[in-house]
Amino acid sequence: MLTIVLIACALVAITVTIHAVGLAALIGAVWRKDAPAPTRFGPMTWLLVRVTWVLILIHVIEIAVWALFFLWARCLPDAESAFYFSGVTYATIGYGDLVLPEPWRMLGPLEGLTGILMCGLSTGFFFAFLNRVFGVKFKGDAR
Repeated sequence: MLTIVLIACALVAITVTIHAVGLAALIGAVWRKDAPAPTRFGPMTWLLVRVTWVLILIHVIEIAVWALFFLWARCLPDAESAFYFSGVTYATIGYGDLVLPEPWRMLGPLEGLTGILMCGLSTGFFFAFLNRVFGVKFKGDAR
């Protein structure tokens, strides 16, 4: 049981690290103070699409880490099942058509919780990005 808890802690730490590195790289690439915000529909949309693609890519990499662990630990029968289970669990869809073997079952909810947190972090980033790039001002904003 202690081994599984330590493995779970390691998987969470790896996931958070991937997310932090990915967001840092994304910030470095698009978060320019002096860059003018796109004002036309096409460039604005293209910028949002690119940021969204990068955020999704970060999540896919994190899902792959969990899937590769499930495959390596022989928790699931093949790569397709491992990636499917990991994606469904990370996104908290939870169809329940695949389950982990009993000793590993606590990793399912933990991956789901980690996925919720990482998606929330991406959502917060996306909101902050829009606010910064497009200069969205809110009622009572002192800027």
